[in-house]
Amino acid sequence: MLTLATGFLIATTFSTVEVASENNSAALLGNPPSVDINSFPPHPKITNNPSKRIVIYSRSGSSVYYDFNLSAPDGSVIVQNNPSSEAIPAVEILADEQEYLAPQEIVKARGNVVIRFDNGILTADEVLVNLRERLAVAQGNVSLQRGDQKLRGDRFEYYFTQDRGVIFNAQGEIYQPSITRDFRGDTGNNPLSSQILSQQLQANQPLRRVVSAGGYEFAVGSIREFSLLQGGGLPTITAGGQINRLRFQAQRVDFDGQQWYATNIRVTNDPFSPPELELRADSARLRSISPFQDELTTSNSRLVFDQTVSIPIIPSRLVIDKRRRPGWFSVGFDGEELGGLYIEREFELHSDEKVRFSFTPRFLLQRAFFPDSFPDKNAVNPDHNGGIFNSTSYALLAQIQADFNERTNLRGIFNLTGLDLDNIENRLRASAQLDYKFGNLSSPHTLSLQYNYRDRLFNGSLGFQTVQQSYGLVINSPYIPIPNSPFGIVYQTSIQNINAETDKKELLRPNRSTNRVTLTRYQGAAILTGNILLWSGKNLPPTAEEGLKYTPTPVTPFLSLNTGLTAVASYYSNGDVQPAITATIGIQGQFGHFSRPFGDYTGFQLGFSQGIRGSQSPFLFDRFADEQVLSLGFTQQLYGPLRVGIQTFRNLKTNQEISTDYFLEYSRRTYNIIIRYNPVLQLGSIGLRISDFNWEGNPGGFDTPSSVRPVVDTIKRDN
Repeated sequence: MLTLATGFLIATTFSTVEVASENNSAALLGNPPSVDINSFPPHPKITNNPSKRIVIYSRSGSSVYYDFNLSAPDGSVIVQNNPSSEAIPAVEILADEQEYLAPQEIVKARGNVVIRFDNGILTADEVLVNLRERLAVAQGNVSLQRGDQKLRGDRFEYYFTQDRGVIFNAQGEIYQPSITRDFRGDTGNNPLSSQILSQQLQANQPLRRVVSAGGYEFAVGSIREFSLLQGGGLPTITAGGQINRLRFQAQRVDFDGQQWYATNIRVTNDPFSPPELELRADSARLRSISPFQDELTTSNSRLVFDQTVSIPIIPSRLVIDKRRRPGWFSVGFDGEELGGLYIEREFELHSDEKVRFSFTPRFLLQRAFFPDSFPDKNAVNPDHNGGIFNSTSYALLAQIQADFNERTNLRGIFNLTGLDLDNIENRLRASAQLDYKFGNLSSPHTLSLQYNYRDRLFNGSLGFQTVQQSYGLVINSPYIPIPNSPFGIVYQTSIQNINAETDKKELLRPNRSTNRVTLTRYQGAAILTGNILLWSGKNLPPTAEEGLKYTPTPVTPFLSLNTGLTAVASYYSNGDVQPAITATIGIQGQFGHFSRPFGDYTGFQLGFSQGIRGSQSPFLFDRFADEQVLSLGFTQQLYGPLRVGIQTFRNLKTNQEISTDYFLEYSRRTYNIIIRYNPVLQLGSIGLRISDFNWEGNPGGFDTPSSVRPVVDTIKRDN
């Protein structure tokens, strides 16, 4: 028996491809404090050598090499004192005490054991290595880290020559990235914000150590996400971010180099126990299918809410992706364009690291069964609508996104609002946009080459407008903060050829079939914004019973003053000019902590915009019509996690209602449900959010330029 108070090394090689060992070493995961990776010989390239070598080092510097011939039937062992200089990848084991039992060919390691192999690190109280079986058995406080995944358990068995193993009574964590949002560059007078008031207040509350995370959003309806990030609008800024975790436990987890398989697994995004929300399954398999995608396949899976309500999950496959993901199916509502209620399902035809192509068939339920509910302005004969076999009862959306490199990307949309192809000129909406980012990539300018066919826009009190065709160049600036102040500026310049409706008779021919005219528009715009914090309270500790009782981040009471100044100048090729300046001032805040069951949360927003315009645009879609706009929002906790609210915009000069949203929200720490309806725009939605997940569903075209987009202060605000 040979007893060593030192480390030893087990090395194997069975590869036929040369790989640089510095890219294949577990040292890339970071060295534990008890491990000195430099104490072992460096590993050059792997070569084809079907053997296994064990090297036992002593602190005095002596060493013994054991070479195993894996191709021999008996796995013969050769002891060498002068081995070949060939280096091979290694399994490294360190412990407080190690013991080698020569007759049984077993190595015992006890006390703070650390095992480092090609793609992971394992720690345990005790490890037995059976050299004959090529098996390592770890017991007591076992922890395995492979990349960003962590597994803990009672017992671990690992076949190191096959890179497979099993861990019993496993618990683990999976890191996932999420994004927080910064709404600098938005003056707050957008009547079609995708967020209800409580979400806007949460995003704008004073920053604390606990940052609101991203999540899974399953939107059921016509939610529209209108930022200034891309296309013809000015950019908002996405900033910050953090790493969040899913945690799980399983009776048993089997794994190899590419995947793991779990039995009786429970997964939750809740950091507290018992979890509010968890996914349970009889079995689950997680495997990597691309550098940016993992596939989770489950059997008999169900969502469990508050340990009582269980909902079966029909699809057994889920792709965990850093990009937005489609939902299982969606139910939407769009009275103006799609005749009311509809259902849809997105299918991916192709998806890789650079290109994603999908199509979404839609069944227009309300148009099929109740065709007179909303007038179909795009139909040749609306009386012919109705019936499940009618082509007007179906629609189709196709999307493509290609990221050529970190600076250049392409987006395309093909949207048919009805499949009566003999009327395609009134059913088709399409767009293509090529973006190029120049300057500093952390805060770039964006040059966009755009083409739009029948672009659907919402211009305040002038209502929905369709731009028949437009193409041109747009340059968007990043958000530029003004030093030593709460203010910042964004700007935009553009040149576009536009064919759209006009009411100026001098521009129209006497004999015409439409009231459209084609002009070139040159436009420049700048927005100065600033939020001044007037007062800020203290948030509750981030515990399950206090700060995180009903929300994923603690609520911070605050009161702030919002200001904005927008200047736009537009010149048209017929000689018309439309200059406009709009000043916006408002106050918003929230009181309470949303922790007690009653009366512990009130949020509000009050804003006023005053505009001054020179001569007007020849077009209707970008005409400055709302010179005085009052915006008002209010949300209130009813009881427990239930909140109700309203947000409305009104033209004070004409006393015309521009847009009004009503919403009912059920908010929990790990998920919330929002029911939202806008009777003015005939849009509605139901949204489900699961905190900290990183894949999303999208029924209403969050990123689609073919969906409704607002024109605010004569500037088109794109998705």
